[in-house]
Amino acid sequence: MSRLHERILPVTMKTFLSIFAAMSTALSPAIAADPAPSPGKTETAVLAGGCFWCTEAQYEMLKGVKTVVSGYCNGTVENPTYKQVCSGDTGHVEAVQIEFDPAVISYKEIVDYFWVAHDPTTLNRQGNDSGTQYRSGIYYTNDDQKKIAEESMKAAQKDWDHPIVTEILPLKKFYPAEDYHQDYFANNPNQGYCQAVVSPKVAKFRHKLAKEGKFKE
Repeated sequence: MSRLHERILPVTMKTFLSIFAAMSTALSPAIAADPAPSPGKTETAVLAGGCFWCTEAQYEMLKGVKTVVSGYCNGTVENPTYKQVCSGDTGHVEAVQIEFDPAVISYKEIVDYFWVAHDPTTLNRQGNDSGTQYRSGIYYTNDDQKKIAEESMKAAQKDWDHPIVTEILPLKKFYPAEDYHQDYFANNPNQGYCQAVVSPKVAKFRHKLAKEGKFKE
């Protein structure tokens, strides 16, 4: 090899290695960097436990619950009004749609608390509220929810002297109730019904959540 080649080769190889190293450094962060984490996904549960003012106020205290919407479901009339539902002619039930973070609380836990949120053994009635719109129900959106609800109800039966009459059915359609029904207890704590009915249920539910570390601070 000539002296000219001896001088050119080291320089060329050195330059090549330098360029390769620079390219590797520039590319490595893009290759090695983890993709940005996707926003946390939420799931929904639809439950009916009598007057939705009570159920809404109770579940709003549960850790992991994002939102609770009062509404009507599984009836025969589109976009029903409160007056229509109260007539008992539409087939709807007063229900709540619960949006929750499954990384914090599971659907099973949501359903397990349902059995202590109301009396699931009284058909079409909760206390003095009577009518098909006050029936107890769990409305599932997939087979997993159905299975969990059925197993939870079976396990809960041991805590009740009378048979649980809660219906477990596929969700047909959920309609949010009128604006004044949303956060009703929070906005009307001194209203007569809230004082006599909702408040005691909320207090009992809060005590259980606090005891089990599930109360939303």
